[in-house]
Amino acid sequence: MVTGPEDKSRGTQAVVGVDGAGTLVIIPTFNEIENLPLIVKRVHAAQPAVHILVVDDSSPDGTGELADQLADTDGAGRIHVLHRTVKNGLGAAYIEGFNWGLARDYAVLVEMDADGSHAPEELHRLLDRLNEGADLVIGSRYVPGGTVVNWPRRREILSRGGNVYSRLALGVSVKDITGGFRAYRREVLETLDLSAIESHGYCFQVDLGWRVIQAGFDVAEVPITFTERELGESKMSGSIVREAAFKVPRWGLTHRLSKLRKKKPA
Repeated sequence: MVTGPEDKSRGTQAVVGVDGAGTLVIIPTFNEIENLPLIVKRVHAAQPAVHILVVDDSSPDGTGELADQLADTDGAGRIHVLHRTVKNGLGAAYIEGFNWGLARDYAVLVEMDADGSHAPEELHRLLDRLNEGADLVIGSRYVPGGTVVNWPRRREILSRGGNVYSRLALGVSVKDITGGFRAYRREVLETLDLSAIESHGYCFQVDLGWRVIQAGFDVAEVPITFTERELGESKMSGSIVREAAFKVPRWGLTHRLSKLRKKKPA
């Protein structure tokens, strides 16, 4: 098993080793049989020491079986597969992946899409920023240097609008709080109550990012190029948008009311 350095004190020792040693990249899949071998190859070309955990939701197209084959043929033991029997959302898949990684000695846990929209060649930007002292690093489309490629205008408007909506509702400065290309120090995920998270879709990303901020951890953003998938179908749906529209302002309101109560004299 690959592990991080023994001394994990923040800001003084690298939490990520050379070529990504100590890092687990979690890739949820559902019907990604065309994309999975491509993204696995790209991850290991960019970061040879990184381990990959494929979390498959019983894909009917055989993605899970292909993941097993990739794991069996990787002589370095860098590919692992977690088969889920219930398809209950992206958030639940990531939480199972986090728990799997936390039960082992990974220093960093990364979220990455299977469809190639998150470029493994840019993973080093997230890991480098962790080594500089951040606790959560988000690969951001909306900071200077970040960009989106081949997205329909409607999708980009929805994404940008969702981020502005979330920033205003929660009162945070993160430009891409819905972004799903992320790297966490294990200490962050160990501190949070992952079992309390019930959000799905990109609302899960807002939920988890908000909890990290509330817990007082350092959240940083680095620019990435987000590229629309070329193979397979997007998992975005109207229910995902509605979930965020309902939950995000409720979190913000609850937080503001809590602050007001604390200010009231006894």
